[in-house]
Amino acid sequence: MAIERTLSIIKPDATRRNLTGQINARLEEAELRIVAQKRVRLTLDQAQAFYDVHKERAFFEDLCNFMITGPVVVQVLEGEDAIAKNREVMGATNPANADEGTIRKDFAESIEANSVHGSDATETAVREISFFFSELEIVG
Repeated sequence: MAIERTLSIIKPDATRRNLTGQINARLEEAELRIVAQKRVRLTLDQAQAFYDVHKERAFFEDLCNFMITGPVVVQVLEGEDAIAKNREVMGATNPANADEGTIRKDFAESIEANSVHGSDATETAVREISFFFSELEIVG
């Protein structure tokens, strides 16, 4: 397996409930290293630019409005097969369908307020990481 990087976002519902440490512990237990991390408050323009790939979908506006309701923690995770491993730890997008013990099953409030975001493919990870971080900020 190759060492890869992926973007992770701890969403406003989770930061509001002070779950950052618990979520980070689960990521690290899955052998994902946090090689960059910062807490930010997205503007509507930033949220719309980040989720631009979904602009034609019915949930786009609600998602962008949700992502600006509070701070988020954006981070770069690194490890073997990091994208798939992170998605496994997160669980299904809909927490009702997520496996027991996953972040979304344990912490999500709804399908929208599902506590975390993770890149879904290598190309997506590259784009999403560069949206939030310069190479100087990634210190693996």
